[in-house]
Amino acid sequence: MKRLDGQVAIVTGGAQGIGLGIATVLAAEGADVVIADIDGAAAARAASRLCDTGEHALAVQVDVTAPPEVESMAAKAVRRWGRIDILAANAGIYPHIPLADLGVADWNRVMAINVTGAVLAIQACVPQMTEAGYGRIVLTSSITGSVVGQPGYTHYGASKAAMLGLMRSAALELATAGITVNAVLPGNIRTPGFADLGAEHERRMLAAIPANRFGEPEDVGWAVRFLASPEAAYITGQTLIIDGGQVLPESTL
Repeated sequence: MKRLDGQVAIVTGGAQGIGLGIATVLAAEGADVVIADIDGAAAARAASRLCDTGEHALAVQVDVTAPPEVESMAAKAVRRWGRIDILAANAGIYPHIPLADLGVADWNRVMAINVTGAVLAIQACVPQMTEAGYGRIVLTSSITGSVVGQPGYTHYGASKAAMLGLMRSAALELATAGITVNAVLPGNIRTPGFADLGAEHERRMLAAIPANRFGEPEDVGWAVRFLASPEAAYITGQTLIIDGGQVLPESTL
């Protein structure tokens, strides 16, 4: 694939974990990257890590549920580099809450960040992409909700499945504008939250992965890089699972 030199990418939730993995790969492949995150200080650290001169990385503090902030995020990218070629709508949360304890506020918060946040980011970036006649939008969904389920994550699974409905309809609307919309579905990726799981939970998770290792954030980043490439122009409305084969076995016995 051709390098991404001269292209501009926005990665929401880009300050750590999968988002940082995506941003790291896109930057290494030549893209100028906007690290957009609700934690402004973390976004600044991540941008400095990608490019200590600030020439090719920009940190933006943004609440993806607030339309004015999301619109400002896109505008800052355009002011800085004059274009938006790639949107990695990655921002998301996954609090563990048993179904019996799941309140309306909990449900609404997960839906607002995971689903509405993706919608707002798309709406903010599409005008610039449409004007250019080119765009690559990649959503970070999950195997949870889209392919499998997990106790304690009813709200999260529903939000990640909802993102695929969003993806398919958006892909249809934008197909003639030169814009593709696809999604990556990560499995168990080693992120900072792993430290809170405990050794036994981590052992059980690993036992379910045929590849016998957890994914790294950059594993997701390379999948996004492919879907965000010019060469992926004829792929839209599709999903790519990155899980080391976790969803393949008929039985864990």
